Amino acid sequence: MNKNVFGEPLITCSTKPLTGYFRNGCCDTDNTDTGMHTVCIIVDQDFLSFSKAVGNDLSTPMPQYRFNGLKDGDKWCLCALRWKEALINKMAPKVILEATNEETLKIVNIEDLIMHSHKELKQ
Repeated sequence: MNKNVFGEPLITCSTKPLTGYFRNGCCDTDNTDTGMHTVCIIVDQDFLSFSKAVGNDLSTPMPQYRFNGLKDGDKWCLCALRWKEALINKMAPKVILEATNEETLKIVNIEDLIMHSHKELKQ
């Protein structure tokens, strides 16, 4: 069973749009997920523009892959390295920590994820 960054059961990221490497709504992963689609983000327009500029167009529909394109406010399981790249470029979108897979912590510091949490955590 996949766990979130707190070591608790992973909650659903999004079913509309349906996300996840396995398209099950969760940021589940295994060794076949070479992109590590483990960070549950809340998409914003700045991030979509950044992602498109660096070669990962997430806003344009691609019906052949049953992908309608993402828009502001959508939730999505993003590759951990792409999120880290956005962080370095000060374009990181908000994160839903309870839906972000603990495997993300192999690439991203928990402190950076917490700083970009969609809600304030009790200290």
